[in-house]
Amino acid sequence: MNVATNARKDAFQTGKSFNRAKNKAFTGFVWIVSALVVLFIFGLLFLILKKGLPSLTWDFIFGLPSEMEEGGGIGPALFNSFYMLFISLLISIPLGMAAGIYLAEFAPANKLIAFVRICVEGLASVPSIIFGLFGIALFVEMMGIGLTIIGGAVSLAFLNLPVMTRVTEESIRAVPKELKQASFALGATHLQTIRKALVPTAISGLVTGICLVAGRAFGESAVIILTAGVTTSGEMWDFNLLSPGETLAVHLWYVQSEAIVPDAVSISDKAAAVLVFIILMFNVLFRIPLWIKERNNR
Repeated sequence: MNVATNARKDAFQTGKSFNRAKNKAFTGFVWIVSALVVLFIFGLLFLILKKGLPSLTWDFIFGLPSEMEEGGGIGPALFNSFYMLFISLLISIPLGMAAGIYLAEFAPANKLIAFVRICVEGLASVPSIIFGLFGIALFVEMMGIGLTIIGGAVSLAFLNLPVMTRVTEESIRAVPKELKQASFALGATHLQTIRKALVPTAISGLVTGICLVAGRAFGESAVIILTAGVTTSGEMWDFNLLSPGETLAVHLWYVQSEAIVPDAVSISDKAAAVLVFIILMFNVLFRIPLWIKERNNR
């Protein structure tokens, strides 16, 4: 009897030791892969920022671009990037959040809604150039307004709308059901529950979605080339929605591929640094309110 018991104990200890070894090996593997990914990202950012940031000047950031002579800036393209980003977010965030909340809270569980979810997921993975072709068909051919800021901004909103919808739906669904039930138990209406309980709890996921769509919109080029063009009006602060809307990402592509200015390489390095730096700042600025909220809740 004791021999059998000891044998079982030895087998259990051996299996336990083997599982510990596997757990340590897997944990080490995950740490190594994570470290390599982080190092790759930091290395890529370092290479981009190292080439462009040291030579940046205010004249370059706010100056007008040059077609022939060296020393041109990115002022109008940078302004168009922010202007079109603001318009696209003004459209995509409210509509995307409303659609996501509807799918998470109000939509019935039937085949039609399941098909709608499949369509939204499919649109979220569609290449951006398809939305550019849609923008050409809608704004250039059907409406006849040409390559404009408003056409590019609305096309960007269409591009980001499925992503914002899916992120909102998943963030709302991730909220514990007990919180929703507790809100109803206290006499809150469904709308009050969404406003006061679900959205504040899901704010981290919603902010992540906004960061994703903002970064994608700011760095997008294919949609802008097809719907807003590769030129600017030549003015620094042009708020006319019917003006051509070359953005910083498009200007970077144009300088790298077609520009004949002597300092094209220098312009592309500095423009890439500005583009990456601004996208990083987007993520930091959107996260600051969350960090403050988490710190106050401790």
